[in-house]
Amino acid sequence: MHLEEMKKEIEALVIAKGFYNKPEDIPKKLLFAFIELGEASDSWKKGLGEEKIAEELIDVIFYILDTSRLACPNMNMDEVFAKKLAKNLGRPFQYGEGHRAKQPP
Repeated sequence: MHLEEMKKEIEALVIAKGFYNKPEDIPKKLLFAFIELGEASDSWKKGLGEEKIAEELIDVIFYILDTSRLACPNMNMDEVFAKKLAKNLGRPFQYGEGHRAKQPP
């Protein structure tokens, strides 16, 4: 399933369950995504296992895609993802432990 397909599935879920579904709800959705990310971190710290961690991460994706549906409805997230991935692949090597190891003491 592609991101755009996921957005449609999430929209159907939001409508079916009566969740927040207006542009003015965007800040709430972003906050909920942040909360779910914290729950994923907490699950990892507690050693709750991959399934629980993955479930929380999927909740983050749900909120992010649902937010994108309301915040930028004219954007195809599959295209945005591909463009951003290409942009990041074209960036110079500058992050992570490998970069720090190359720094002079």
